[in-house]
Amino acid sequence: MPDMTADLLWQPPPDARDTTRIGAFLRDAEARTGRSFSDYADLWQWSVDDLDGFWRTVVDFFAVPYDGDVEEVLADRSMPGAQWFPGLRLNYAEAMLALPGRADDDVVVVGASQSRPTTELTAAGLRDQVARARAGLVRLGVGPGDRVAAYLPNISEAVVLLLATASLGAVFSSCAPEFGTRSVVDRWSQIDPVLLVAVDGYRYGDKAVDRGEQVAAIRAGLPSLRHVVRLAYLDADADADDGGGDLSWGQLLAEPAEPAYERLPFDHPLYVLYSSGTTGLPKAIVHGHGGITIEHLKALGLQMDLGPADRFFWFSTTGWMMWDYLVSGLGVGATVVLHDGDAAWPDLSALWRLAAEHSVTYFGTSAPFLLACRKAGLVPREVADLSAVRGVGSTGAPLPPEGFDWVYDAVGSDLLLSSFSGGTDVCTGFLGGSPLLPVHAGRIAGRCLGCAVEAYDPDGRPVVGEQGELVITAPMPSMPLGFWGDDDGTRYRSAYFDDFPGIWRHGDWITIAEDGSCVLSGRSDATLNRGGVRLGTAEFYSVVEAMPQVADSLVVHLEDAEGGAGELLLFLVLADGVALDDGLRTEVARELRTHLSPRHVPDAVHAVPALPRTLSGKKLEVPVKRILRGVAVDEAAARGALANPEALDAFAAYVR
Repeated sequence: MPDMTADLLWQPPPDARDTTRIGAFLRDAEARTGRSFSDYADLWQWSVDDLDGFWRTVVDFFAVPYDGDVEEVLADRSMPGAQWFPGLRLNYAEAMLALPGRADDDVVVVGASQSRPTTELTAAGLRDQVARARAGLVRLGVGPGDRVAAYLPNISEAVVLLLATASLGAVFSSCAPEFGTRSVVDRWSQIDPVLLVAVDGYRYGDKAVDRGEQVAAIRAGLPSLRHVVRLAYLDADADADDGGGDLSWGQLLAEPAEPAYERLPFDHPLYVLYSSGTTGLPKAIVHGHGGITIEHLKALGLQMDLGPADRFFWFSTTGWMMWDYLVSGLGVGATVVLHDGDAAWPDLSALWRLAAEHSVTYFGTSAPFLLACRKAGLVPREVADLSAVRGVGSTGAPLPPEGFDWVYDAVGSDLLLSSFSGGTDVCTGFLGGSPLLPVHAGRIAGRCLGCAVEAYDPDGRPVVGEQGELVITAPMPSMPLGFWGDDDGTRYRSAYFDDFPGIWRHGDWITIAEDGSCVLSGRSDATLNRGGVRLGTAEFYSVVEAMPQVADSLVVHLEDAEGGAGELLLFLVLADGVALDDGLRTEVARELRTHLSPRHVPDAVHAVPALPRTLSGKKLEVPVKRILRGVAVDEAAARGALANPEALDAFAAYVR
């Protein structure tokens, strides 16, 4: 079992209930229910026991604009198939552009870029651009239910297009321009978009990347397209009209218009997100206006305490759900800070310097980025003025104790570090931090409000203090409406509900302590099962990657079909100048035996040039396992969904 006695790194100040948004929400809930909430755990318990009362309070607390009524919250509680707020009509874009607490001349979007100078949009400017883009879409015949595709980086135009599309009830879908043509067509051919907005290219660090050929191939692969709008981004002076009748971004926004919003049923599709698609056709996950609106307001406002005084940054591309989450910062009045480019250019201090330059108050990133900064010996507070940063968010992978320690030593000692876990599936975090919860190294502080997360043993019984399958036992409003094209729901049920009928199985190992804090131990489908003992990969990597000789690592367990111990194989990416020899193999074994157990010692250790990762930075344990089992490399993983597809090839030499 993971160590649940980690050091205390931060605790809420005595006045936290009086100075935070969650404190104000708690008082509102007390007034509504006539009860007193003693602490966060008490509030969380109410939020999952009384879903109707909790989510009705969220809608009112954040003053969500709507028609109809909120009296009936959950008309159907079954999973899958929960029906939320049948009498309510709203629009995500209207809720976001309410921009609570912001004046018309306040800057609400900052766009930092390695392709062009920084851009800014005021509240009035953002509303104007969204209204103009909406009018342009309508002129092109785009209407409610039509799909609009964005092949755009993390720039203000992408935000404008999302909000404009949502405002009229069309359905938005984005792919980052670093996605390969095949990966893009695999995604969008499922939803038949009628309009594509695409950049000509971008700069990644000091490298220019032209995407003209890719855009041509994408449009050829999508016969449903009626219009293409080109955004001159790599070459801002280029003529966007290629003679084929395409519009430029400026032409789309050419005509002035007043803001307008179509209020829609709660479950009207808002956007389609995609699973990583590393081992097959990506799942086209449909999210709705209502569920995303109230879940994101709750998560950003209550778990992260964001409001009009904040500048909110999360490093992401438009191909990761964290971008959609970032955009929703507008809904709590925060200024959203975008960044397009290489996070490590010219060096790993770049994002920290960006945070200082733009007075970021909440800095969001991935666990691998924080660990890379630590490994490089970077001390961000010494290279940038981070006095404005009061919160740091980490997601994408479990953050080990040494990552927590590094943030408090090297970034700031009095900030709130929150490790979040959730996913594209729910487009939010269901585990995370809170201004009312302490921070202990290596632990996620607690379960998010409204998220009935439990650890289940193999028999479907909840367990505390021991590792189990992460499950969600009650509906969340941001659970998918379904998968696009999965009309009878077969793929959707199979993805989450086959193992425990009526219960969402997420696919992670989790240990929930008595105090509600949590430790994730890696993907349950990548489990290391040695001698009948389940070992999570996260703790494995924490030990191996702490070694200065190791830059990265991946571990795979190949089970023995006849019941034997199987093989535990460790692959290392070595630091510059380091060679894999018997001495290093012995040291790796000693570290794992000492810090974890003899069962963690691998049967073989191999060096590879790089590890395959998704575009959002996740290791591909399952595809590597398939390759080692003899599956052809191109069948084991979709290369176009990877940041470095060439890294797969090295594993073919180790087929068992």
